[in-house]
Amino acid sequence: MSEPSSSPVSAVPAVPSSSVGLELRTITAEEWSAWYDMLERAFGGMPESAEERELWQGLTELDRSIGVFDGKQPVAAAGAFSFRLALPGGVPLLPTAGVTMVGVLPTHRRRGLLTRMMRHQLDDVRERGEAVAVLTASEPGIYGRFGYAVAAAQMRVAIPRHRVRLDSDLGRDLRLRLADPAEAVAGCEALYERVGPARPGWVARPPGWERQPLLDPPSERGGLTPLGCVLVEDPESGGLLGYARYAVRPDWEFSGPSGTVVVHEVLAATPAAYAALWRFLLDVDLTDTVTARNLAVDDPLLHLVSDVRRCEAHLRDGLHARLVDVGAALAARRYATPLDVVFEVSDPFCRWNEGRWRLSGDADGAVCARTTDAADLQLTVRELSAAYLGGFALSALAGAGRVQELRAGALPETSRAFASDIAPWLPRGF
Repeated sequence: MSEPSSSPVSAVPAVPSSSVGLELRTITAEEWSAWYDMLERAFGGMPESAEERELWQGLTELDRSIGVFDGKQPVAAAGAFSFRLALPGGVPLLPTAGVTMVGVLPTHRRRGLLTRMMRHQLDDVRERGEAVAVLTASEPGIYGRFGYAVAAAQMRVAIPRHRVRLDSDLGRDLRLRLADPAEAVAGCEALYERVGPARPGWVARPPGWERQPLLDPPSERGGLTPLGCVLVEDPESGGLLGYARYAVRPDWEFSGPSGTVVVHEVLAATPAAYAALWRFLLDVDLTDTVTARNLAVDDPLLHLVSDVRRCEAHLRDGLHARLVDVGAALAARRYATPLDVVFEVSDPFCRWNEGRWRLSGDADGAVCARTTDAADLQLTVRELSAAYLGGFALSALAGAGRVQELRAGALPETSRAFASDIAPWLPRGF
């Protein structure tokens, strides 16, 4: 990690008197069930299926799972997973904390418990040597005060399949085959691990996570058919080129069938395989609409369809990121054009990041270290976090008044260097 600055190490906010006596600590295996019950109540009270609970219990990293206890009762929770994050430039994956399972019971809100947990967690992430933390937010307004920012967006589409066609002949010669999702999981996951790291924002996960996209308890389907899987294979070698996981919501109107294809995931190693999969999804009988909730904002589908306007594409926040160690994080990625810039960084929640940092780098590597040289750009850690994966331009953030140019020309130079020709995207949540 980078050397801490001379600024005082992040001061712990004053603890409200109403939270005195509430103990914050790591949970034990025996406490997991009560801890998770509390999270279910914090998220609205709907109990999850036995399959979901069993999966998440197996994936929980106990040494990264904390609770605030009122006596023996957990009243707040936060956890993290040990991931590795894909960065711009195709560099080795970066060890990263995947923040998750954060909640506070309604009886104990407005007592500073979330702040205490975020303070404990970010200190722990730093001690583990992880330069970045990421999360997906139930409400995007929650985490900004702790230094997180939206670093990658996602796109939703709803396609009227009788009015939109695939405007391409790509993939017509490829073989498609329906498969049992569980039986095909090994091949699909191997393809996912091979193709995924090319896109910033993709995360590699420990063993066991291959079960997550197959989770399909009947009680949670909401009228959908069981999860289906279609594979596209090379006609000569038979090797897997792509797959799609999907379900169908049957529906009928007086005039005829009006079902919906709900796309969970589409992944392919070649443009032809990707086109073949979408051609299949847009041609499922007895349906009118094809929906997908999580696509990259630069998804090739937008250039394959005959009428992009009718696809009803909508954007929303996807992956939120937080630079925990500014120097190590900025040195880890690669840059589209050469740059040499000094940042004046403000980070009131993690004061070890505050001060001036000189970043020098290009497509081959980068270094980032503290400096006493005059600053070229002034910003907070949130702006650096938003631009980190190349999805949001520093120049756009400057247009919102969130980045100040102190040296003429520094802003466009740095903004171009941070850009990525592949939009960052998190294909699977956590």
